[in-house]
Amino acid sequence: MHGPRGAFLALSCWCLAWTALPVQGQTELKVRDLCRLKGQEENVLQGVGFVVGLKGTGDGDSNKPMMRALARALQNLGTPVASDADGRLVEKEMANAKNVAMVFVTVKIPPSGAEQGDTLNCTVSATHAKSLEGGTLLLTHLLGPRADRPETYALAQGAVAVEDRRFPTTAKVVNGCKVERPIRTGFTLNDKITLVLDPDHASFTTSQYVEDVINDYLRPGSRGFSRSGTPSSGDGSLFAKALDQTHVEVTIPPPYRERPVQFVSLILDIDIINLRGSRRVVINEREGTMIIGADVLVAPVAISHKNQLSITTRAPISGEFVGISSRDGANPPATLKNLVDALNVLNVATEDKIAIIKTLKRQGNLYGEVIFE
Repeated sequence: MHGPRGAFLALSCWCLAWTALPVQGQTELKVRDLCRLKGQEENVLQGVGFVVGLKGTGDGDSNKPMMRALARALQNLGTPVASDADGRLVEKEMANAKNVAMVFVTVKIPPSGAEQGDTLNCTVSATHAKSLEGGTLLLTHLLGPRADRPETYALAQGAVAVEDRRFPTTAKVVNGCKVERPIRTGFTLNDKITLVLDPDHASFTTSQYVEDVINDYLRPGSRGFSRSGTPSSGDGSLFAKALDQTHVEVTIPPPYRERPVQFVSLILDIDIINLRGSRRVVINEREGTMIIGADVLVAPVAISHKNQLSITTRAPISGEFVGISSRDGANPPATLKNLVDALNVLNVATEDKIAIIKTLKRQGNLYGEVIFE
């Protein structure tokens, strides 16, 4: 290694090999860490309502739909509203309603569902208003996601709270949504459950691996059934089947068909070991952060950046560098983590490291997925 402006460092599979060994999944994982149960998804209810009590920051006459809706709402509440000869409401009477804003109201139902009487936080978003600060949401009906079945599942109302003053047109109503109809999410169909792999882990290899792990757990005489004290079907059939890179279908064995919750608990708690590390790099340029998977490899290349440093990931030429032998004498390939560690030693700025990674990926010398956020 030479001076700071002409640093030269060898990152070969021979040099620094003691840090280049691929990191396997030594940490014990569970099936639940990779998969979720189909049917246990987050749902959204939505509705259109009014926020009143604003300090002149409402819609006013700039929002014609708000004026019509407000006139209709007042009429439905028994308040007299002028109408023309054809019976149409006179919207101009609402023109100066600057303390009222039409808003969209949404609430997220957790994957486990919700029961009648549960209260949840809801989000309020203005359509035309300048600010919702200080307002109160009037009673709003929240409907399901299907437009062809406009059923009210919850009601929302209460004082709105602007969480970020930089965005005054979005606010929350804490515990402002009350569930009126039970929302339950089923997880079995025809005595089967379906596991959905997390998008970050979905692949044909992982899907097949999950199938094999579950079948090994459920085979006759395995630790899974012996531990539960329940016999298997005894025919040696496979219970799990990988449908694609994302879905694994599992048939519920007869002894558990009256106890599906216990079966799901057992399946999601199966240990997963020797899972390969992630060949993925996630970069947030705005925040200057990088998350690098242990299995991201770098091809044998020489890197020069701004005439300040030169790095090679090739095997060192005899007599040029003194290599550090690995413990087992093997020559594993250089990883991106090794490269970034070396750049950190040389105090290379984060933006320069990101630029190097971009170039490596563009040239096809980085083996892994790069995601920019």
